Amino acid sequence: MLGLPKGSLEESTLTLFGKAGYKIAKSSRSYRPSFDDPQLDGRFIRAQEMSRYVEHGFFDCGLTGYDWVVENGSDVVEVCDLIYSRASNVKSRWVLVVPEDSPVKTVKDLEGKRIATEVINLVKRYLDDNGVAADVEFSWGATEVKVPEMVDAIVDLTETGNSLRANKLRIVDTLLETNTKLIANKEAWANPEKRAKIESMALLLTSALEANKKVGLKLNIEKSKVSEILGELPALRNPTISQLTDENYVALEVVLDEKVVREIIPGLKAHGAEGIIEYPLNKVVPD
Repeated sequence: MLGLPKGSLEESTLTLFGKAGYKIAKSSRSYRPSFDDPQLDGRFIRAQEMSRYVEHGFFDCGLTGYDWVVENGSDVVEVCDLIYSRASNVKSRWVLVVPEDSPVKTVKDLEGKRIATEVINLVKRYLDDNGVAADVEFSWGATEVKVPEMVDAIVDLTETGNSLRANKLRIVDTLLETNTKLIANKEAWANPEKRAKIESMALLLTSALEANKKVGLKLNIEKSKVSEILGELPALRNPTISQLTDENYVALEVVLDEKVVREIIPGLKAHGAEGIIEYPLNKVVPD
């Protein structure tokens, strides 16, 4: 029984599972997806609630943010990190934020003040750790608009900080770094059959994520120029080299970071490479 996150992570999660080889169909009005794997069943629920339902055993495993595992204090197995979101493949942060012109410089300056956030428990523990007594109120969203008229500070989730800066807000401190995780119920993890299925899923999902950062590259080159290319373009380390029907030429094939490929293609062309092909990957399975 698999828990899938409903809401902002929904579409990116379905895309990731698709690259991993799992076809998941859903109706716009249904919270029960259908799987092309007869060993899987599941539900869509909010990521904020996922860890509780995994801990209590309704789900054998599920995808949720590490922040919600911490917020709920859930006792679950953290199977693997899956660093993706609806917009990017970077970690997010829960940050303490105030208006740019606020006199607050550190958390100590919030003594007796009011803070709005979605992660009540996380913020209360943070304040306790810093010996600060402040009022913490739950925010249902649009938290950024509440300072300074409604509250003195907020704790909000950000990836880049661009939205905060655009709203003339300043980050005082980072409470927690978070990313999506595959988590498992402890009893399910102790079941050999279920654990094997969860580990298989984790391998395929992490392989699909790794493939997002990489591409395959093929090219043909004169055999006499292979050492020259490998010497001057070290990113092409350990390529597969195949003999072509023309005995003077070979084919090189390699998997590289996408950002590297955009830098080296002009150099490959300048060294006489022909038939250069860049292609996307579905999975890059770790060694």
